[in-house]
Amino acid sequence: MVKDNQPILRAEVEELFTADDLTVEGGHVVHDFQTVAKTEKGHGRIERRTLTTSSELKGYSEWPGMEQVFRLDRYRVNTKTGEVEEEVSYGLTSLSAAEASPQRLLGYVREYWGIENGLHRCRDVTFHKDRTRMTKGKTGHVVASLNNLAIGILRHAGATNVAAARRWCQANLLTLPSHAPLLQ
Repeated sequence: MVKDNQPILRAEVEELFTADDLTVEGGHVVHDFQTVAKTEKGHGRIERRTLTTSSELKGYSEWPGMEQVFRLDRYRVNTKTGEVEEEVSYGLTSLSAAEASPQRLLGYVREYWGIENGLHRCRDVTFHKDRTRMTKGKTGHVVASLNNLAIGILRHAGATNVAAARRWCQANLLTLPSHAPLLQ
């Protein structure tokens, strides 16, 4: 995903998808855009995701290995309140259009957010990764690995809520039986 910490890249990708396509002579720029849309209902909302891809920045942008860029539009409606949310995000991939269609990229984006929410957010929130000041040598990498190990052990033990399982383990560390009920 292209985030605000890469302002030049973000501006290039955003401009490709939002710029006026009129030419100086009054014609229109021909784009290689390919689009796919998918609507799903779940978790109390209806969400429509539309992904548009382009290979036009390949060779133009300085981002190494970039084959395609994409724009992802999300439109969500809360089924209980009727509240509407709209969000636009941008991304890139090293996969060519032949290797990854818009449909396939849409699936990859869903998988990316599953990892982001399942592991990275858990490390950031539950294990306070962003508040650590362990930056000397390999300390940060070691702590991240230990946190990943702890998350893996808790999930393997059946914990569906890592934060609750961590709190339970901290409270019961000295009396931890071999059959600790991590899900309670």
